[in-house]
Amino acid sequence: MNVQAVFGAERPVVGMVHLPALPGAPGYDGEEGREAIHAAARRDAERLDAGGVDALLVENFGDAPFYPDSVPRHVVADLTALVGTVRDATDRPVGVNVLRNDGPSAVAVAAATGAAFVRVNVHVGARVADQGMLEGHAHETMRLRERLDADVRVLADVDVKHSVPLGRERGEGMLGDAVERGLADGVVVSGAGTGDATEHETVREAVATRDDRGLDAPVFVGSGVTADTVGDALSVADGVIVGSALKAGGEVGNPVSVERVERLVEAADAVR
Repeated sequence: MNVQAVFGAERPVVGMVHLPALPGAPGYDGEEGREAIHAAARRDAERLDAGGVDALLVENFGDAPFYPDSVPRHVVADLTALVGTVRDATDRPVGVNVLRNDGPSAVAVAAATGAAFVRVNVHVGARVADQGMLEGHAHETMRLRERLDADVRVLADVDVKHSVPLGRERGEGMLGDAVERGLADGVVVSGAGTGDATEHETVREAVATRDDRGLDAPVFVGSGVTADTVGDALSVADGVIVGSALKAGGEVGNPVSVERVERLVEAADAVR
């Protein structure tokens, strides 16, 4: 995958737009309504843009407890509208992650909105999480992309956070399966949970496996990146996806802070 062509930078910083709970989710604020959700998405997108991230990733973070696989139609509809709002707020590439593990819906939303990429938490294999069993649906995700003739890149998590593997320990086979058999365009490695640091050795192992197999698949760091660690991450990885560190006070549930975005992007620019 040509990272520069998709993300607008050779080693991109991707900032998260964590959406509040959508209609139908337990945390949804019916008094504020959809307008407040769109306003929050637009605010965070504009702040990420102003702070200088290279791309944005929209995620239905507030929808806990998450569906383990396919989300209902109304979630897809709201996400499509919200990704449209984010795209209107920035000229930078936008991506979609439909939690907890709905790759086909993410591709559908991306295709309808002109988003550039999606993130899929379990693309191949199976894992155990708080939602129960999460199974890869690469066969559906990639066939849907083909049917829609969608110019959408798929980033697949390897050893995704908030879960444990079923039947296979962490290792090079997981990355190889995601790219060689699941046809993912890139992979994401992360820590144990939201905001948890990704071990530097984990990133090195993923990059080494990619290189040893001769795969054309960028490796992104998917959690725990801060202004203090982004330089180390980008010295090995091909990109970073950052959420908590860009929020006010470093708290994932807070609005994006332009100052924190600028600080992290400045640190990233120092090594790229």
